[in-house]
Amino acid sequence: MRYDTEWKDYGVIATGSGMKLERFGEVVLLRPDPQIIWEPPFDLYAYPGLSAVYMRNSAGGGHWEYRKKVPEEFVIGWRDLRFSLKLMGFKHTGIFPEQAYHWAKCIDLIKGAGREINVLNLFAYTGGATVACASAGAKVCHVDAAKAMCERAGRNMALSGLKDRPVRYIVDDCFKFVEREIRRGNKYDAVIMDPPSYGRGPRGELWKLEDKIYGLVSLTSEIISDNPLFYLLNSYTTGLQPTVMKNVLELVFEKIPHNAEAYELGLPTEQKNIILPCGAGAMLIFDPKKH
Repeated sequence: MRYDTEWKDYGVIATGSGMKLERFGEVVLLRPDPQIIWEPPFDLYAYPGLSAVYMRNSAGGGHWEYRKKVPEEFVIGWRDLRFSLKLMGFKHTGIFPEQAYHWAKCIDLIKGAGREINVLNLFAYTGGATVACASAGAKVCHVDAAKAMCERAGRNMALSGLKDRPVRYIVDDCFKFVEREIRRGNKYDAVIMDPPSYGRGPRGELWKLEDKIYGLVSLTSEIISDNPLFYLLNSYTTGLQPTVMKNVLELVFEKIPHNAEAYELGLPTEQKNIILPCGAGAMLIFDPKKH
């Protein structure tokens, strides 16, 4: 299990009965999490500082039920980076806090490279990894099918004092963008991919992770530079085990010397000995000495 311990503006207060109680600065939220099958240490719905609860409905969606006024936008920080949050549909806030583990890893690798690193961030959402990589000095190509998410990424860059850093924001289907980059001959030293389990592209293109991931990773192998730094793959699909993702990366990049790791990703909580699982990661760190 891998997790970050540097958050000050975020924390998991308690978990139980399919719900997690979280603190985002002064905003406290109660959100569903199907992997939480144990009993809570107290009545989470009665927590004194609770701001809002995400209530599921029988159709699979849901809505926010407010207990107190929540700002339309609220900002939290990790290290010296800042992120704009708001309550959105499907229980989202605009950030996945467990990804801070990956942000720290990417920052260290980019700073330690001793050269300019060109990063491709696919399914980039609101740009947590984009902001982290740019803060370390990388050039970043941020790709997401949703225009609003690319705009939020730009907002996070500005909040972090990085709006002048070299970041391209691309609203596109990730498959089609990579295909065009191959034709254009563009290359990247690092790839970050955090795909959804299921979804549709801007023109209704169907995406199901288990069916598409090997093909997309294979496709990206054609835009990897001659001196690559790393490849990071993240998944929230419970059926896609860490070793499965590692195997995909190992097979696609078997001819490039590298070190590989696969792991569960989680969040520490204020409950003794309880780590909340939040998906899985697999990472290749390429060995420049053997290229």
